[in-house]
Amino acid sequence: MKDKIIALVDGSAYAASVCEHAGWLAARSGMPVQLLHVLGRRSPAPAQDLSGTIRLGARSALLDELASLDEQRARLANAHGRALLDDARSLTEGAGAARVDTRLEQGDLIAHATGKAADPALIVIGKRGEAADFAADHPGSNLERVVRAAKVPVLVTARAFRPIASVMLAFDGGVSSMKAVDHIASSPVFDGLRIEVAMAPPASRDAHTQVEEAILRLRAAGRDVRAQFLDDSGDSADGALIARIEQQNHDLVVMGAYGHSRIRRLIIGSVTTRMLIESRRSVLLFR
Repeated sequence: MKDKIIALVDGSAYAASVCEHAGWLAARSGMPVQLLHVLGRRSPAPAQDLSGTIRLGARSALLDELASLDEQRARLANAHGRALLDDARSLTEGAGAARVDTRLEQGDLIAHATGKAADPALIVIGKRGEAADFAADHPGSNLERVVRAAKVPVLVTARAFRPIASVMLAFDGGVSSMKAVDHIASSPVFDGLRIEVAMAPPASRDAHTQVEEAILRLRAAGRDVRAQFLDDSGDSADGALIARIEQQNHDLVVMGAYGHSRIRRLIIGSVTTRMLIESRRSVLLFR
């Protein structure tokens, strides 16, 4: 049963934000949090043929020393991972989570986070990991892989947590947008929050009908919701949405990971990618 939040924790500048967002979600939903840190696969010491340059005894001694160093690195990585998870548990509990457990794994992050054994209701990940290039104009590679593999919503956190009172749903009428509407309607996380359903230009012919249906669904669930059709002032869809976020000071963005029409271009959609990079807000993504 999908009844937990998995929060992906590493040594990056986003780790505290991941924990605080996971704690906030847990406090509002009642779900437990599982903090997951994955160590990379261990590579064995290279078995080079050094017999032409040094004696066999010396080569054997060197390989033994390399193996010992490899074991020492593995022990240190495990100790570092456990210390990181201990700190993350404290942060997550401090942010409101009543039930927190930790997992230290080795191997493939995606398999551990999104596989059948994980079975989360939601995944929380930072926009970039500890090895990311902060000068790059794209999200971290692990984020892209998680969004591709996950069959559940993925909350991509900004670098710092901010209290969440106002939410913008970037609505395009696609399947993922409707999944987001259903989630907002049914999840206690959105109780008492202000919701704006924003559609960016250019709108389709049945856009007004689609937005009205979304508004009715959300109001029937007791949500405080309003619709907003953004002006076609020459801005791209992502530019118009980002401007609206800043103008209304929204705290959280909800949107589909992929566009259903012209914006399906990059690995997680061009509009989505720009929203992740430039909005400076946490973004809840739906497939």
